[in-house]
Amino acid sequence: MCGLIGIVAQGPVNQALCECLTVLQHRGQDAAGLVTCEGNRLFLRKGNGLVRDVFSAEDMIQLRGRQGIGHVRYPTAGGFSAAEAQPLYVRLPYGMVLAHNGQLTNSAEQRREISRGRPDRLRTGSDSEVLLHVLADELRRADRTRLEPVQIFEAVRGVHRRCRGGYAVVVLIAGHGLLAFRDPHGIRPLVFGCRESRGGKEYVFASESVAIDILDFERVRDLAPGEAVFVSGDGAFHSRSWQGMSAAPSPCLFEFVYLARPDSVIDGISVYEARLRMGEALARAIQKRWPEHDIDVVIPVPETGRTAALPLARRLGVEYREGLVKNRYVPRTFIMPGQRVRKRSVRQKLNAIGAEFRGKNVLLVDDSLVRGTTSREIVQMARNAGARKVYFASAAPPVRYPNYYGIDIPSVEELIAHGRGERQICELVGADRLFYQGLDDLVQAVRQGNPSISRFDASCFDGVYMTGDRGPTADAGAPLAVAGDGA
Repeated sequence: MCGLIGIVAQGPVNQALCECLTVLQHRGQDAAGLVTCEGNRLFLRKGNGLVRDVFSAEDMIQLRGRQGIGHVRYPTAGGFSAAEAQPLYVRLPYGMVLAHNGQLTNSAEQRREISRGRPDRLRTGSDSEVLLHVLADELRRADRTRLEPVQIFEAVRGVHRRCRGGYAVVVLIAGHGLLAFRDPHGIRPLVFGCRESRGGKEYVFASESVAIDILDFERVRDLAPGEAVFVSGDGAFHSRSWQGMSAAPSPCLFEFVYLARPDSVIDGISVYEARLRMGEALARAIQKRWPEHDIDVVIPVPETGRTAALPLARRLGVEYREGLVKNRYVPRTFIMPGQRVRKRSVRQKLNAIGAEFRGKNVLLVDDSLVRGTTSREIVQMARNAGARKVYFASAAPPVRYPNYYGIDIPSVEELIAHGRGERQICELVGADRLFYQGLDDLVQAVRQGNPSISRFDASCFDGVYMTGDRGPTADAGAPLAVAGDGA
């Protein structure tokens, strides 16, 4: 889960790119990077930290040009190297910079192919670098005297043939324009918008529509699975898809549960409205299982649990209260590196309002229950604040399997639900009762926003992987593309 932005405009794009990365900050808090292009020259600035800490006023002045891409990165399961901050650059056959959201499942295979005879060609363990070199190899077959859209699209077609996994990509080709493409299953999101200016049309590509909204662009549509779009420096728009290469859209279900901002629209589905429906479905399930419940109050775990908790409380006929106050200056615990850091940050992040818990039977509502670290701490926090009983509800089903398409769930050992039943999980988080959303109910809650989507990538819930393989592998001694590389 990372954030991408790409802009082709009629004026300087540096400030717009920075603003877009700021609203996509929830998708990655570990590193940020921007590249702009003026003529054949590329200007790059990237580093560790939040957007506000990476870019200075002096950086903005130096990032010249009317085209550019940006990236925010979240921590990986295997740690972080500053060399892996994106965008990533390759000099030949054309000066290119790439930003990638997702993960390749056959990166080891492609790494061997790329490194054959050139063991020093790859400098990091990132599968994003692998993807960049695959694209570069495919472009080497093009006519170097004049690069045409048809040649670029053939190179993307080669990427689709060689690379498996979930990926959304924006690439800046110096002196030519901006390329964007999406994996053949459409797992990772990528949307584009357009607006008219005095000099002609301007285009923006982003991981979420909220980045398009803040620039006052009109959201046009999401890229189709496998689709590639190229916008030249003068604003000419070209698109290509391939029959037989792209599958039915299979967007990531966890985007709607947790990853995306509620004010975004992904694949035609309002994230906010989908989460409202999740709350309604979860309430129906609780009513069915426990019609004579003794819940006194529903309290959401901010922020992502709030949207589902509102309709849940209303349907149960129970009071809704804000009993947990969030410190907005602590990053999202789900995407922090390491369990110890996550656990310590929960207490910094949340504080209980005693009056809302004291002497009450409380139902805590969160978007999901993944590792259990945060949930366990919050349940204990509620008890310490005086709650008589503490129940816990997850708007998502049990997360039992790793995700190999760009979410930091690298091993089953970290998943509280893997190999455990609901009663065991309830005991581990310390709750009196535990309620999970059903997978069919979750799918229906999301799909209602766009009935044309017949399936979703729900691999972390059901263990079914769209690409037919079970994640990245590597030879002994070769750098392993860990979960989250390029995600």
